[in-house]
Amino acid sequence: MPLANRRVVFTGIGVVTSIGMDAAAFWDGLAREQCGIKTIQAFDPAPLKTRFAGEIVGFDAKGYLSKEGRKSLRVMARSVQMAVAAAQLALDDGKVDKAKLDPTRFGVEFGAGLIPSELTELGLASHICTEENAHAEDLKIWGAKGIPNIPPLWMLKYLPNMLACHVSILHNAQGPNNSITQSEVGSLLALAEANRILRRDQSDFFLVGGADSKLNPLSMTRQEIFGQLSKENDTPSQALKPFDLRRNGTAIGEGGAVLVVEDLTHAQNRRATIYGEMVGFGSTFDRGTTGRGLARAIRVALDQAQIKPSEVDHVNAHGLSSVKLDAFEARGINEVFGTSVPVWALKPNIGTLGAGSGTTELAASLLAMKHGVLPPTLNFATPDPACPVQILTKASPITKPYFVKIGYTDMGQCAAVVCRKWE
Repeated sequence: MPLANRRVVFTGIGVVTSIGMDAAAFWDGLAREQCGIKTIQAFDPAPLKTRFAGEIVGFDAKGYLSKEGRKSLRVMARSVQMAVAAAQLALDDGKVDKAKLDPTRFGVEFGAGLIPSELTELGLASHICTEENAHAEDLKIWGAKGIPNIPPLWMLKYLPNMLACHVSILHNAQGPNNSITQSEVGSLLALAEANRILRRDQSDFFLVGGADSKLNPLSMTRQEIFGQLSKENDTPSQALKPFDLRRNGTAIGEGGAVLVVEDLTHAQNRRATIYGEMVGFGSTFDRGTTGRGLARAIRVALDQAQIKPSEVDHVNAHGLSSVKLDAFEARGINEVFGTSVPVWALKPNIGTLGAGSGTTELAASLLAMKHGVLPPTLNFATPDPACPVQILTKASPITKPYFVKIGYTDMGQCAAVVCRKWE
């Protein structure tokens, strides 16, 4: 089959977030304008300046694994467990019969970031060294008394490629396999790579996604040092205000999404329900976060999709709620669309999911296309002249067949995906 004729479609959505633990629940939470950002329950947050997050309370990966698969949980960090759960949910949603898949053409692509170690795994070793040498680390003490107190399989839990690794093992995916360690844009870049492989006819079927959980005291402290977190502890549900003049920082969330992505003919042969089609992608680096590089990524994606800005229903924004970075993002969007296209941001609902943000937020737009309505951006009230974009503040009907999902990192790596509604 000529490569130009191979088309890539989305046929399954697995979502794990603080407002919903599968595609249906996630959509219900968005439609009802729910916010999953609350005071942290996983540990006592009192010593922290920011004491809230988009926490998934009561998550247990055992419910998404076979009895045999549960043996692997001891070498899965929480981020990996969430990826495994989302992958199973995606297969369930896509009604995939794995016995009918060619395992050699079944690929796995994941976005990943730094997976934080639990304090219980490194804390004792560090404490022993500190007790015996209060003023400086002594490598002899570390070697003799510190390292023996670190669990032997510690490293296997926290390698960023473990998300894709465990998913591929659990589902016998023997095709192309990769991990894109680009934090917030990782899962969008993973999607782009899967798209290219499918179009080159080197695979038929992919699980693509990202997941992240930085909800522990060490990671929260690290984020506070960088000054990115809101401090509105009394009203956490109102803390994130992307593009709003009053915005003062973001909030950590946890979770992610995995998408079933496959060749159109393959999907049709198994009579899959199709959510949408991926028709364009652009990736750039915006040194200095001027907005021009982000605009270039969007234009590349639109050109690949062979559509004009006027054909886009909405832009699904990164929407970090950062004073500096929201302005950068708004400049990039405005350069391409002006203020004519509605902008939707989901982080006020679930927080920032790190490597899980891209596919989770893209999944929201696929679900909006399916249901024909776009939920509003929460907490937006006061326009900022530095953010010249049209923020969606009321639920609105879907009127055009395309949407653009954008993402970026604070270092300037940008990505844009164009998807088309399936009819």
